[in-house]
Amino acid sequence: MVDWNLAVATATRLVRPGPEVSRDEARAVVAELRRHAKSSEEHVRGFTRLGTDETHDTPVLVVDRPGWVRANVAGFRELLKPLLDKMQARRGSSPGGMVLGAVGGKVTGVELGMLLSFLASRVLGQYETFAPATRELPAGENGGGRLLLVAPNIVHVERELDVEPHDFRLWVCLHEETHRTQFTAVPWLRDHLEGEIQSFLSETDVDPMAFLERIREAAQSLVGGRPEGEEDDSGRSLVELVQTPAQREILGRLTAVMSLLEGHADYVMDGVGPEVVPTVAEIREKFQQRRAKGASRLDTALRKLLGLDAKLRQYREGERFVRAVVEQVGMDGFNRVWTSPNTLPTKAEIAKPADWVARVHRKGEP
Repeated sequence: MVDWNLAVATATRLVRPGPEVSRDEARAVVAELRRHAKSSEEHVRGFTRLGTDETHDTPVLVVDRPGWVRANVAGFRELLKPLLDKMQARRGSSPGGMVLGAVGGKVTGVELGMLLSFLASRVLGQYETFAPATRELPAGENGGGRLLLVAPNIVHVERELDVEPHDFRLWVCLHEETHRTQFTAVPWLRDHLEGEIQSFLSETDVDPMAFLERIREAAQSLVGGRPEGEEDDSGRSLVELVQTPAQREILGRLTAVMSLLEGHADYVMDGVGPEVVPTVAEIREKFQQRRAKGASRLDTALRKLLGLDAKLRQYREGERFVRAVVEQVGMDGFNRVWTSPNTLPTKAEIAKPADWVARVHRKGEP
């Protein structure tokens, strides 16, 4: 169904080269990012009051753009395996199914590679939770993940923003270390997210014709060809438009969790920043401006099509939620969000933090 090797080959061939640095500069950047990742552990744990020694079980990998591609293809392959196995079995039982599958796998591999080549030059860091460990890409034991820091992208952005490089690198590490702390300090979080994602995928139409029909309808909506009288979907991405009603429900829950995780990381990054990052105010202002304006018209169009604009909203809405809850009930009160899936905020509660406080901290509850 997907030629994964072709996806990697396509992405690594198409991805733009990183900024020019000498070999000595590259080594210095890698060493500094590893030091900052290590020091960030103590800063984040102290501020959030989360974390255990299990954090050390997850390795820090400083990677280039092709390394990020390989790690994410491994993650996609693991997450999508149940769905693709089901689709493969169905296609294999139809006349010519195996031939169509081989051809379709090549096409899908190229398309995925093109998408990853676009993203590979934009991601600064990532806590990768789902991919299995390999010799090239080690991961923590017992289902632990790995922290990826994409060195060329960090250098590119610090130059583009014209900020103090050492401060910017630590600032990025604080954000990504918060994600590592979230998953290592909250043991059920990874399984919960994986379960939600698998539920989402299980609702995907296995019938290729039904899926193509939804793609056609989505394309009509995006280009203004929607039949008269239908709801305006222009504010939604292609990813959202091809979903079933059941998937939209699941996506609402996933959006709430991702808003929480991203907003919490931004809140921690800014909370710790003034004490350890002298130029944090300048970095934050310039980085927010960069997020808001995008790089080009093509970049803006792709961001909307892929739903990346929604991710930017998650940072803002999630950070407002965390800030409001901490102001009302303190950090320990906020940390009750990590008690169980039932204490996670809903999408509506992200927008109205007082409703989450009222539900989780209701009178009489211990």
